[in-house]
Amino acid sequence: RRQRQMCIRDSGRMDKIRIQNLTVFANHGVLPEERVLGQKFLISAELYLDTRAAGMQDDLTRTVNYAQVCSFICQQMQQTFQLIEAAAEHLAQGILREYPLVRRVDLELAKPWAPVHLPVESVSVQISRSWHRAALSMGSNLGDSRAHLDAAVRALQSDPMCRSCRMSDYLVTRPVGYTEQPDFLNGAMVLDTLYTPHELLDNLQRIEQSRHRERVIHWGPRTLDLDLIFYDDRIISDARLQVPHPEAANRFFVLKPLSELAPYWMHPVLHRTVAQLLADNPEPV
Repeated sequence: RRQRQMCIRDSGRMDKIRIQNLTVFANHGVLPEERVLGQKFLISAELYLDTRAAGMQDDLTRTVNYAQVCSFICQQMQQTFQLIEAAAEHLAQGILREYPLVRRVDLELAKPWAPVHLPVESVSVQISRSWHRAALSMGSNLGDSRAHLDAAVRALQSDPMCRSCRMSDYLVTRPVGYTEQPDFLNGAMVLDTLYTPHELLDNLQRIEQSRHRERVIHWGPRTLDLDLIFYDDRIISDARLQVPHPEAANRFFVLKPLSELAPYWMHPVLHRTVAQLLADNPEPV
C-alpha cells in the first residue's frame, strides 16, 4: 500500500511556494564586461511540495524555509556563466538537490539590463525541472557478478543526479533466449533522478562500459546489463530507447526483483501492475 500511495501522491497535484523577483547582483553574460562588471538579475521560483503537514502542525521543519531558499539562490548565482540558460539550469538542479521536500521547481531568470541595444524591459529564460522516478533491471553472468552489480549500485548511489536509490535482493535465474551460457544474477533498483530518460540511458551505458560490457551475442553473456524499465509513466519509442522496456512485462527475472520494490507500479501501456504481470509470468521450471 505504501508504494501505491507514493505513486499516487507523486502524480497528483502538489502545493507550491512562490518566490517572486528576488533581486541578485551577479556576473553572467557572453560579453567580457558583463562577467567583470556584473549586473542585476531577477529570479522567480515556484517550489512544488506537499505543505499539508506543515500547515496542519504549524511546523517549519515540515516545509521549506523560503528565507533559506532565497539565501541559497543568492549564493548559487555567484558562480559565473556565459548563458542565463546555464545559470538557470545550475540553479534549478541545486534547489532540487538541496531541499529534499521539493519535487519540482519552475524557475524564471530575468536579465533587466540585457545588452540588446533596443528598448526592452528584460530578457528571461523559464525552465521547469523535477525529480523523476525510474525503475532499472540489473543482470550479470560473467566474472564476479555480485561485484559487477554492487559496483553499479554504488555508482548510482553516489551520482548527485540520483537519490532515494532502493535495491532489491539479488536473484539467480536461468538464461533466456541464448541458453548456452551461465546463470544470471539479477536485481532491480528504483530511484529518483534529475536525468532525462536519454541522459539516464547514457549514464547506464557508461556504468556498463566501466565493467567492460561487450555486446557480441544478442541475449548473450555479459559482465553487466543495466536496463531502464520504467520512467514515471512515460511511453518512449525512438531509435535509441523504448520505455517501458519492451520485454519487461514477460520476464520473470525483471518482474520478481522489481516486485519487491514497486509491486503496484502500473505498466503505462498494458495497464497492469508489476505484481499482476509477475503472476502471469511465474518462475520458469
